[in-house]
Amino acid sequence: MGRTGALIAPVVDHMAQRLMAESTRLYVDETTAPVLDPGRGKTKTGYLWAVLRDDRGWGGTAPPGVVFHYRPGRKGAYAAEILDGFNGTIQVDAYGGYTHLATSKRTGGDPLQLAFCWAHGRRKLIKAKPKKGSPIVDEALLRIAALYKVEDAIRGSDPDHRHAVRQELSRPLVDEFFAWLAAQAARVSRKSDLGEAMAYMLRRQDGFRLFLNDGRVDIDSNLVENAIRSPAMNRRNALFAGHDEGGRNWARFASLIGTCKMNGVEPYAYLRDLFTKLANGHLARDIDALMPWASTQHIFPAK
Repeated sequence: MGRTGALIAPVVDHMAQRLMAESTRLYVDETTAPVLDPGRGKTKTGYLWAVLRDDRGWGGTAPPGVVFHYRPGRKGAYAAEILDGFNGTIQVDAYGGYTHLATSKRTGGDPLQLAFCWAHGRRKLIKAKPKKGSPIVDEALLRIAALYKVEDAIRGSDPDHRHAVRQELSRPLVDEFFAWLAAQAARVSRKSDLGEAMAYMLRRQDGFRLFLNDGRVDIDSNLVENAIRSPAMNRRNALFAGHDEGGRNWARFASLIGTCKMNGVEPYAYLRDLFTKLANGHLARDIDALMPWASTQHIFPAK
């Protein structure tokens, strides 16, 4: 696995460069990756940071893809390192490790736009719902559902149409939602779970509103959350990586397999074809032809 992981490293690195250079909007998320820590005789917690492009929601023609970057932690410095050189919008949960990327202190490019995930805010409200129920949470979920109904109707439309519909239909709903939420928050203890869940969204209004201003931005980051499920499943099967380089190899294979699935390419057939081409020196001739989205090994519709 170490040898094959090293062989595919240039392919994955090139794919990462393509995603960064050809996109103005990316999804970013991270998931744990247990790694053996030999000195301690235990495992330590590494992270697979996912950077995903999928423009099909607004009719974009760039092929979808995901690249996982292994890092030994979850510090914001790792996010800055991975996104170095990228300018545009990232769709993320509201993890504080991304916050500094939206300020003038960012060194790897212009300040990024942070589009926060409504599904994440919704889950926080549901988690904070008392066992005996809450009319506030029930009402909040109905209001958020109305936003998603608009999104369902414009999914796949061009950015201008999505923007126009959101300005007409979604913006009033969002304005009313946050005005209503602020009024409810004033009635609830800030230290309660529900008070904290409401404050979470109220403090981050700008990020939750960003999708209204750009038809290329989605209302949530569910696509990247779905993409990290496969490595999470593999985490349960494999238990841990043997060392940090094993974590990097894990990320490389997850990148190729995940991108194959997004493009309707059969992963085993792709990898077999890829290693054959690498053995024959294809890497030096045309690395773009080695990208999963350039493969002819299609056997099922892209997801």
